[in-house]
Amino acid sequence: MKQTTEEQVHIMLVEDDESLAAWIADYLIANDFMVSVATRGDEALELIKIDEPDLVVLDVMLPGLDGLTVCKKARAFYTRPILMLTAQSEDDDEILGLDSGADDFLAKPVKPKVLLARIKALLRRGTNDDASHIIRIGGLFIDPSSRTLTLNDSDIALSSHEFDLLTLLASQAGSAVSREKLLSQMRGIEYDGLDRSIDISISRLRKKLGDAASSPERIKTIRGKGYLLALDAW
Repeated sequence: MKQTTEEQVHIMLVEDDESLAAWIADYLIANDFMVSVATRGDEALELIKIDEPDLVVLDVMLPGLDGLTVCKKARAFYTRPILMLTAQSEDDDEILGLDSGADDFLAKPVKPKVLLARIKALLRRGTNDDASHIIRIGGLFIDPSSRTLTLNDSDIALSSHEFDLLTLLASQAGSAVSREKLLSQMRGIEYDGLDRSIDISISRLRKKLGDAASSPERIKTIRGKGYLLALDAW
């Protein structure tokens, strides 16, 4: 199922429920997206590599390979946004999805307007001209225009979500940024005191940046205030 023009954003939908996939695809096409559909995880992994879609909507439960495995394997070569669809009450799916490299998640049953808003928010993050200036902090070099990160001249691969989170922290380096602000800017939703997505992503960033989990020096937790990217630890 495809509709194409040169200007359209390409969304790959990976969903084995044919009726659900059909109405999501029709809804997105009606909102001027190009949509391709895969129904198996193993098939989707190959298509992501070949087609390089602008965004992937990925269900957790799939034949061939489950969505979490697809997400984790895709992150070896795919840096654009991945939005995962999870079961209504499966909080573990959300945690595992973010840990696998997903940028956002949405619980089923899917509400069309919410899905569209999440997709647009993820796409805006990748083309935000307000954050186009290069950030240098010691040996840390962040280039938002090319979406590349180097630390002490070594390239570090980040997911789209991780890159945007680090850029947000680095743009306010030396100051604590609250979870409320991070969640609002990253996902466009209010922090309810229970959402762990930012904490999980911070943990992944620390690991990739060589920051000790037990006593982090580069991305610090400031009790009652949020997270702070240090100026003197790079």
